[in-house]
Amino acid sequence: MSKSCHGLAMELVKCLSESDCVKVEGRPIKECAKEKSPCIPSECVGLRETLFNCKRGQVDMRARIRGNKGY
Repeated sequence: MSKSCHGLAMELVKCLSESDCVKVEGRPIKECAKEKSPCIPSECVGLRETLFNCKRGQVDMRARIRGNKGY
């Protein structure tokens, strides 16, 4: 992963680790990140979508020429 998306990925991990999905239910972060559970805060869902767009921008040739919208 490039450095432009690294900050978003770390914030998503931090957000998910503080959610009820990990704390209360004791499930791994990777499992909680894949599903749309009601116990995941909307902040984490927004971060997940932003990270997806960041990664997609790394593949898009137009964005690669202009530069990925960094964090």
